[in-house]
Amino acid sequence: MEPLHATVASLFLGAAGTLSKEEKSSLEFAFDGIVGDRHRGLTRKAWEQTDKQPGGTERRNERQWSAVAQEDLDQVSQTLGLTRPLSAGDAAVNLSISGLPDFSRLPRGTILRFEGGVVLMVEEYNPPCGRMSRYISEGHETIHGVALGEQDFIQASKFSRGLVGVVEVAGAVSVGEGVSVMPEVLPKWLRA
Repeated sequence: MEPLHATVASLFLGAAGTLSKEEKSSLEFAFDGIVGDRHRGLTRKAWEQTDKQPGGTERRNERQWSAVAQEDLDQVSQTLGLTRPLSAGDAAVNLSISGLPDFSRLPRGTILRFEGGVVLMVEEYNPPCGRMSRYISEGHETIHGVALGEQDFIQASKFSRGLVGVVEVAGAVSVGEGVSVMPEVLPKWLRA
């Protein structure tokens, strides 16, 4: 299968204790995640409502980075009727990727290979959460002057919230950099 090609549209870094992320021109990826980001680490505590393990259990961190399609953010902004479009940082995501339809539906094992050499691997879909939806409802206005409900973002972003994953090859990623996307291909012996 030929790789798909896209571009890094924006990059964001989030400090511990907050959902907001600061826009950056480049990010440094280490083997345990993005340097300076609140999701960095080889392990993390399990979340009570979404993980298979009991809440608080120390587990492998499959969320060292998060990414979303810029086109999906634009569509969610339009669906919600926002006065200003959502950025990846507004949705607490590290990277927005432009030029790749159905980005959020890429399967586990998909490889994102950046021009500068960084390689990321997709672990899973990044579902919208209630805390994020409330955060967006408090910080955005609609063109109709109607306040956003606390669950509106969840409804508008189903299946378009992006992906999370791990770092396979460390290095720096910059805005405008090209990225080749290679969905996992089963070995020949499994395809027969």
